Parts: sequence; structure tokens; C-alpha cells
Amino acid sequence: MSFMNKMLASVGIGAATIDTILTKTRFIPGEEVTGTVQIAGGKVAQPIDSVSIFLMTEYIRESDDKKYREHAAVASHRVIDSLTIQPGEIRKIPFSFRLPYDVPLSIGHTPVWLKTGADIKNAVDPSDKDYITVNPGPLVRRAMEAIEGLDFVLRHTSCEAASRFTGGRLPFIQEFEYVPTGMFRGKLDEVEAVFLSDGSSLEIILEIDKKAKGLFGMLEEAMDLDEKHVRLAFAERELQDHSILSSKITAAIQRFV
Repeated sequence: MSFMNKMLASVGIGAATIDTILTKTRFIPGEEVTGTVQIAGGKVAQPIDSVSIFLMTEYIRESDDKKYREHAAVASHRVIDSLTIQPGEIRKIPFSFRLPYDVPLSIGHTPVWLKTGADIKNAVDPSDKDYITVNPGPLVRRAMEAIEGLDFVLRHTSCEAASRFTGGRLPFIQEFEYVPTGMFRGKLDEVEAVFLSDGSSLEIILEIDKKAKGLFGMLEEAMDLDEKHVRLAFAERELQDHSILSSKITAAIQRFV
């Protein structure tokens, strides 16, 4: 019977299970995530080499005019190195780690979740998936409010495969697509923004898409030559002053109108 139970456990039947219980599910980048990983033993004793939590999201990668959804680990945290879980045993392991500042925000259709996995040799590894909500931190929130204060409306948000303009550690960046409704209406098609923050400073990458004017303008648009990129850097003290933030963004956009 024991041999049969081991065979069944190796394919996931009657094996150990894991469940991650979070203290809360709403965060901002840089905030601490705390909780408990609960491991419940199955019908046989099982040695577990390690238990880890992966901070996951998904992004869009384009290839040959097709779009593919890829999963990416933003960060990982080792909960425990090794243990043996006995039949019917309940083991609760507390954990804590900080969200990185480049975790994507839960805006639009951007999912962010924690995937907890246990590494068990010669067996199906149990796993658990817990979605969390990541809201903008204070610096990014002020930048978003400044852009919206210039009569731009957020139309779309997505994580896209990273380009040469970002140079971050992750294979993707999160883009925020704004459309003009005020003074830039009729002059711009859209402005895409990428916010890069370390908690004490902020960099904004703007991609400014001009409105096509005349034949040359239509040719520029068809060849994507109407898109201009600009990088703006802000210290924390500058972000405290809404007028400085707003005027620098306005001046950057007006250069390409």
C-alpha cells in the first residue's frame, strides 16, 4: 500500500499541497509583502528541496506580425531550503519580502500574481497562485496626475516587450497610452508614457505621436517617423511641486508639436 501511495503521490494524487495566505492583497511598489505558506502532507512522507514564491506578470511580445502573451518573473523569494513533510502534517512557514519598484501596476488588463512552488524530486510539484493589486506609489501617482492635468485621458495600459529606449532589467516595460482632449487635441494622436521609479526619484519616457498633416505627415505616420522619444528625470523635491512637474512635461511635448 505504501508503494502504491508513493506511486500515486509522484503523479500528484494524495501528494502534499501548498497554500499561500497573504496578510493583505493590495500594495504599492517597494512595500513589504507578508504572509504564510501552509504545506499539508499527503498520504506519504515527501522530501521537499525548496519552497519559493515568484512575483509574476504577463507581457505582449510581437514576432512576424503576431502577438504572443508571455509570462515573466519580476522577482523571486526563497521561503525555505528543505524539509520533509510527513503524512497528514500541517506546516506553516511565515515569509516576507519587498515588492521591487519596477513591478507593473494593476491598471487596465495587467495581471500580477504570486506563484508559490515546492520543488519535489520525482513528483509533480505542488503550486499555488494568488493575485494581488499593485497601485501607483506617490511619485508615479503625481506624474500621472500631472499628465491628466494637461487634459490627457488614459486610454490603454499594457506590458510590452522592452525596446532599446528603456534598458531595464526586465524583458518588458509597462506603457501608459494617453489621448489629448485639451490644448494638444488635433496636434497629437497620443502620448505613451513609461514611469521608472526607485522610490526617491522618477524618470519618465515619453513617446509623442504627432497628428499627420498633409502628404508628408501621412507618409511619416505610415513609416512610424512621426513618433518622437524624450526622457525626463525628476528628483523627489521636484515631484513635490506640481507646477514644476507639469511645466517640464508640457515643454517636452511642445517641442514636437
